[in-house]
Amino acid sequence: MTEQPAARTRPRKSFIDRTPTASLLRNYRISAWVVGVPLAALILVAMPMKYFGGIPEPTTIIGIAHGWLYMVYFVCTVLLSLKRHWSIGRTALVVICGTIPLVSFYAEHVVHKNVTAQTPGW
Repeated sequence: MTEQPAARTRPRKSFIDRTPTASLLRNYRISAWVVGVPLAALILVAMPMKYFGGIPEPTTIIGIAHGWLYMVYFVCTVLLSLKRHWSIGRTALVVICGTIPLVSFYAEHVVHKNVTAQTPGW
């Protein structure tokens, strides 16, 4: 009985390796805006309505929505950082930018500029 040669197997590519940078960047940009707008509405509209007008409902609704959307932003940021090989500090900085009102818009601008210019992210 003769032995058959071992079949050549290609190493399997991970999800990050198979996904184009452009797709991950697009998803990150959309999530940054989707998180930034409700956060701005929460801070600039709903909080004054709660504390100066006695209307707490918008704060609850927008706050919950922002919390769930932030999880999407977190995942999109981590996926982009894995693809671009960002450091943990850089990744944490971009993730934290999603929690500060209006800063996610600036972070999205800087990340987009650097990723499209093929420079290391932030």
